[in-house]
Amino acid sequence: MTPNRPTSFFRAGAAGSRAALPLLLVAALAACGSRPAVPDWELNAHGSATKATQAFLSGDTRVAELEWSRARGEIARTGRPDLLARLELLRCAAQRAALDVSACAAFEALRADAQPAERAYADYLAGRITPGELALLPAAQRQAAAAPGDARVLRGIDDPLSRLVAASVAAGAAGATDDTVALAVDTASEQGWRRALLAWLGLQVRQAHAAGNAAGAATAQRRIDVVLQKGAPGR
Repeated sequence: MTPNRPTSFFRAGAAGSRAALPLLLVAALAACGSRPAVPDWELNAHGSATKATQAFLSGDTRVAELEWSRARGEIARTGRPDLLARLELLRCAAQRAALDVSACAAFEALRADAQPAERAYADYLAGRITPGELALLPAAQRQAAAAPGDARVLRGIDDPLSRLVAASVAAGAAGATDDTVALAVDTASEQGWRRALLAWLGLQVRQAHAAGNAAGAATAQRRIDVVLQKGAPGR
C-alpha cells in the first residue's frame, strides 16, 4: 500500500474536474497498489490552494493572497493555462461562498483555455448558466440550479463549501429565503469561516429588518458582535 496522496483536480480532465468542482477542494484519498508519484508542483499547488481557500473564508486576506500566489507559481511551471484557469475558478467559488459577487476577471482571461465543465461552472457562479450547460455541472450544483433557494436541496449537499456556493448563487438568482440564509449561517458557523459567516449574518440582519422582524435582526446582530468580539474585555 502506498502512502496517502491527494487526488488532484490539476490532474483531472473535463470529467474529473466535474467531480472535483462540487467539493472545490481536492479530497485526500488512500491509494493502494502501484501508482506514479505525484509531481512536486501538483502537491505544492494542491496544498497552497487548500490553505488559500481556508484562509480566505476565515478572513485572513494576507495568508490567502500569499497562498494563491504560491499555487499560481507552481502551476505556471507546467505552462498549462487550462490548469491555471481551474485554480482561478476555485478562487471564484470561494469568493462566491462568502457572497462576494465580484467578476472573476482572472478566470475570464483564461476562459478560452478552460474545459467546457469549467466554463459552465463559471457561468453558474455568475448566475448566467444556460440550459445546455446544466448537464456539465456537478450533480449537487445541478440539483441546486434546478431548484434555486430550496433549502431542502441545499441540505442534501454534504460538502460545506459547495453548500455555501449553491446558497450564494440562489441568493443572487431568486433571492435567498430565510431558511436558505439560516442554513448558510449555520454552515459557515460550523466551519469557523469568519468572513463567510459575517457576510451571511449581514444578509440575515438586512432581511430581518426588511420583514419588520426586529427580534430576528437583533439576534443576528448579536452573533455578529460575538464574531467581531465587541464588548469583550479590553475592547
